[in-house]
Amino acid sequence: MVNYLSNFTFAERIESLKAGTLAGISLFLTFGAIALGNNLILAHSWEPLANLEITNLDWDILLQGAIAFVSGFLFGVTYRYIIRQDKNPHLKSGAVVAFGTVRGLGQIDGGLNSEATFFALWPLMVLGIESVVAFAVVGLVLDLGINQKWINPFPASPHQD
Repeated sequence: MVNYLSNFTFAERIESLKAGTLAGISLFLTFGAIALGNNLILAHSWEPLANLEITNLDWDILLQGAIAFVSGFLFGVTYRYIIRQDKNPHLKSGAVVAFGTVRGLGQIDGGLNSEATFFALWPLMVLGIESVVAFAVVGLVLDLGINQKWINPFPASPHQD
């Protein structure tokens, strides 16, 4: 009988903590870069996206940054476990799309509660797409960390051949 819990050692938890921290910082920085891009480019280039502009540094943007860090942390821990040592690209892309979609749909849902016009959907859709892109960036950073041996991948599934 195979003991499936034998892979969950203290060392594995540390590796997951490293993956989560790297992903959290990466998503926080990616969120910041996207917010800056929205502020400097999109909000001034196209009128329907004007409400993406950040007019001052307040608690809302700091809270959004903290949420991005926590979301990235959870993604990193989960991503490390999902991809294991498998070579299946669908596991990687599926994790990225799943996390990005959930975050993006949450932003869209929150925005729908406060906006009513069709053009108000454009910034929400942009935010939704940006979420998927942001998690793709974090996935690439995690892949780099694993390839550089900064983070050890989770051991392969016991069900593999």
